[in-house]
Amino acid sequence: MNRFVKGNSNTCIGCRTCMVGCVVAHEGIEFFRKLPSETVFNPRLDIVKTRTISIAVQCKHCENAACLNACVTKAISKVDGSVVVNPDRCLGCKTCVLACPYGAVAMAKAGDGRLVANKCDLCAGKAEQECVKVCLTDSLKLVTEEGMNEAVGDKRLRAAVALAQDITG
Repeated sequence: MNRFVKGNSNTCIGCRTCMVGCVVAHEGIEFFRKLPSETVFNPRLDIVKTRTISIAVQCKHCENAACLNACVTKAISKVDGSVVVNPDRCLGCKTCVLACPYGAVAMAKAGDGRLVANKCDLCAGKAEQECVKVCLTDSLKLVTEEGMNEAVGDKRLRAAVALAQDITG
């Protein structure tokens, strides 16, 4: 099972700190030392806000990723369990954007000005995910296979206890 970051709409306040953390994780602290005209604010996740909820939307690094399967140039691949984009191979055709069921792939300007696919890479090469680290309300959590198995086991146990209580009265 691939790892992914999960958001909690009950605790997310839509502050977008995760987006800033993402940009800094990929661009470095030098991002803040540049003039606005010299930078591109290019987070690999987005915040969806309505009147009642807000939540971070980012790649789920699907086992059978629709974006990867749709990419005609093989610019999207799996690397160490993460679904990542190689911007040098991307033609900007947007097929991956249309294929993603979560709306987690967007187009962004590359360093050379081309529009290329842009999505979460789980902070490839880093020990932890910056969006999770900087989230002010702990709304973002890294889901791992172990965590998923534990959550499923907890749900099964709660269901079994509830069923037993219904049977015994």
